[in-house]
Amino acid sequence: MNRGEMMLTKEKLVEIKSLQEICEKDGGFQLKLNFDMLESRPENSKDDLFHYEDGQLVGFLGSYGFGNKVELCGMVHPDYRRRGIFANMLEKGLEEAKKRNTETILLNAPTDSQSAKEFLKTVPCTFSIAEYQMKWREAELSDDPNITLRPSVSAEDLEAEVQLEVLAFGFKEDEARKFNKSIRDSSIDQNFIIEAAGKTAGKIRISELNGEAWIYGFAIFPDLQGRGIGRRALSKVVIEETRKGFPVFLEVEAKNSNALGLYESCGFRAYHSQDYYKYHN
Repeated sequence: MNRGEMMLTKEKLVEIKSLQEICEKDGGFQLKLNFDMLESRPENSKDDLFHYEDGQLVGFLGSYGFGNKVELCGMVHPDYRRRGIFANMLEKGLEEAKKRNTETILLNAPTDSQSAKEFLKTVPCTFSIAEYQMKWREAELSDDPNITLRPSVSAEDLEAEVQLEVLAFGFKEDEARKFNKSIRDSSIDQNFIIEAAGKTAGKIRISELNGEAWIYGFAIFPDLQGRGIGRRALSKVVIEETRKGFPVFLEVEAKNSNALGLYESCGFRAYHSQDYYKYHN
């Protein structure tokens, strides 16, 4: 077994993608491997584990940090299952997460993956949340000139992003600061500040990768919610990305009914879901 601890090379990314396609075709589900994060791993990262047999990648586990929580997602080639490969990788992934004093460890599995559900019965964890992947289909959208998106570049912009992580996503302030700084330093995504009538109202992050546009980290300050700012900002993003020729995707937790309703009103429809299980030490 070889363990990958350096920045991911293009060759390794191709190997991961190839293994992903094999596993998805065999199981009839989709894995959430966060390629936007895999492509911007910092040097000497210990977030990814690899298992090779005869020079072929047959097992992979990725660790994805979001403030005070870590999500773990992985896969094993169908021909190499029931040999303890995934259990071994998971053990090492959990060890690394514990070293970082992670408060919450979530194990990610496609809702439709029966093999994942059977495996998780052997792990001390409980179901936490479901998350929907949504794709924009078709809807009539208007581009409001009073809503603008500008690149997030200044120290003031970073402070706004940090506060939005705390208020909207439950980050601790120091974790939000570290998380957003790492995105600025290493991510290839586009980070925007949403302005309404010239006032900072929220933030949004856009990843254009492999011919698709994904929306992440979308949040509006609580005191400005309920005024249609979020819907108009989201519409502006969809209009721009579709103009570029990209299909547009996003993710939302099932329990967030307000966000789900907003996205549906803009023409997004759920097509896949992921289940998250909270690991118990």
